[in-house]
Amino acid sequence: MDNSPKKELARFLAEDLGKGDITSNLLPRKKIKARIITRQEGIVAGINYVKEIFLSKGCKVRIVKKDGSKVKPNQTICEITGLAQSILSCERTALNLLSRMSGIATKTKKIIQKINSASPKVKLYATRKTAPGLRFFDKEAVKIGGGEKHRMTLDQMVMIKDNHISVTGSMSSLIVKARKKYKKIEVEVETQEDALLAASAGANIIMLDNFNPKEIISTVNILKKANLRKKVRLEASGGINERNIKRFAKTGIDMISVGEITNSVTGIDFSLEVS
Repeated sequence: MDNSPKKELARFLAEDLGKGDITSNLLPRKKIKARIITRQEGIVAGINYVKEIFLSKGCKVRIVKKDGSKVKPNQTICEITGLAQSILSCERTALNLLSRMSGIATKTKKIIQKINSASPKVKLYATRKTAPGLRFFDKEAVKIGGGEKHRMTLDQMVMIKDNHISVTGSMSSLIVKARKKYKKIEVEVETQEDALLAASAGANIIMLDNFNPKEIISTVNILKKANLRKKVRLEASGGINERNIKRFAKTGIDMISVGEITNSVTGIDFSLEVS
């Protein structure tokens, strides 16, 4: 594990510890064994980071269920050995991260299964709608669930959105300017006409923002007639969820981005039990 996640994990732990776990410090100084179990079905994500949290306090950890594993209620995820104070002071930080990441991975997996039943070639992408300070872990959980990360930071790819166009007043000129410096350019559009314009100007990816399935199908056909469809990847975004995603997957789209997998997280219930 590189230093960046380690630093974040240390920060999470420090946030919870404050000046120290004064309750656990009342206990006798002795070694104990504990295990983390799941209370419900789900996909495990983040167990390697959980291990790192406990290791940072001198504990030993044996992973029983690896990231990506499907689990049922009361199954053991990992076993921990160490001083009582160390294990109990790490408990909540470890469970919070495991719960959130597993919730994201579980939701991602469910949505991907629905996409695959409609069109296996379509890829599911996370958005930047993540909790501040948790983006690395949120996006990692999406990847564990079978999805794609998209942009992690603003410096990874040019994405021209409506507000950028409002400032310049011209989508085409902004695309031309971007193409002089960058190879990969995505453009968000709100109309079929703008989708055609973006493709003509040299965009690599076109995000169809808040298009309904019928509008997407129509846009795909317009681009085909203009011999531009094969030159661009099409992404659907906006108002897409677990209930309607199959309809979008059948439209001929290449990518679907869904904000709710990271911005409306329902955690998986885990518990730490001392043997």
